[in-house]
Amino acid sequence: MDRTARPQPDEITLRPIGRVVSPRGELTDDQWGEVPAVIRLDGAAYGEESLAGLADFSHLEVVFHFDRVPEDAIETGARHPRGNPDWPLVGIFAQRGKDRPNRLGVSRCTLVKVDGLDLHVLGLDAVDATPVLDIKPYLDEFGPRGPRRQPRWATELMARYY
Repeated sequence: MDRTARPQPDEITLRPIGRVVSPRGELTDDQWGEVPAVIRLDGAAYGEESLAGLADFSHLEVVFHFDRVPEDAIETGARHPRGNPDWPLVGIFAQRGKDRPNRLGVSRCTLVKVDGLDLHVLGLDAVDATPVLDIKPYLDEFGPRGPRRQPRWATELMARYY
């Protein structure tokens, strides 16, 4: 397959499908596990039929936009995760920080219930009013296959995240 035959877009335009309603409004780290939130779909663009069957799943994968991160804060190189000099200098694509080039977040959370166009969730690490770009049901088969590994600093960073 000749990958050069198809022109690549310089920009991609995405429209939020909804917004997060959460008691957390500040961009802070840690303690997300028991935070209740609602993903409220845009009723002008989507009807309840777009959520048919979703309540049969226990977990969701949510793609959202870190819209509160200013463009001048975007990192394209390496940094110490959370600014901690005890952790190694690693590239932005070797961490999940919010200051990434396209400011996209991906989170897995528990689906508590579907109520009309509201998805009640737990453990979604997105603050109030965050634009939601996509929602997918989590399927076990999409989880990693084979042994997993991660550096010690990542385990330390995540110790209090959820």
